[in-house]
Amino acid sequence: MTAYTLEDPRPRAKENPYPFFLPSPAELAGVGQEDYVKILFRSTQPEPEYDAERMWVIVSERDGDDLIGQLDNDPSDIPGLSAGDVVRFNVHHILSIIWDDEDQKKRLEEDSNDQDRFFERCIVDEAVIEGRARSQYIYREPPDSDPDDKHPDSGWRIRAHVDDLSEEEYEDTPISYVALGVVLNQDASFLHLLDNPAGVAFLRNDSDEYQAVEYTSDPVEE
Repeated sequence: MTAYTLEDPRPRAKENPYPFFLPSPAELAGVGQEDYVKILFRSTQPEPEYDAERMWVIVSERDGDDLIGQLDNDPSDIPGLSAGDVVRFNVHHILSIIWDDEDQKKRLEEDSNDQDRFFERCIVDEAVIEGRARSQYIYREPPDSDPDDKHPDSGWRIRAHVDDLSEEEYEDTPISYVALGVVLNQDASFLHLLDNPAGVAFLRNDSDEYQAVEYTSDPVEE
């Protein structure tokens, strides 16, 4: 029996489009020999220690969307599979890429969407990311984290809609510090506002549109 299967990441990315990013079509089309690609291997062994492992493969051949490469990692718990083994896969299995050609990397990254901002952090009422409430008031203050953080604070703050919660729920809902993409997967209504600078604030009206309001950290009680 084959020791593993390869997981197609596209369904998961479709369900969680903002924090789960895949290479762009231009990037996938550009993958070739000596590029490193990350693939999700799922063990077929009974009761494995790890359900799945993400590992790097060095591409050696490509024929259309079909590729062959050599595994560059030793699996933690996939018996019968080890570094150097031949792996056959399709371009849609690729999670991420390390380019052998730096010039090609720059060229393709310029053609790809800017996805880094969706990994930046924000402070949000947990009721929003739990899907119990829509966002209502969002504002952006100067970021509160070290600019050298891998995923720095965006400065965005997102409050739950008062009409979706009881007064007690609204007052007691915890807050979380999470990637913007996590919030957008539940409520992407403010996506078009993300390029605004610090010092702005928006309040969602009865027509589900955001109107600019005077910047304050506590607007809903005004």
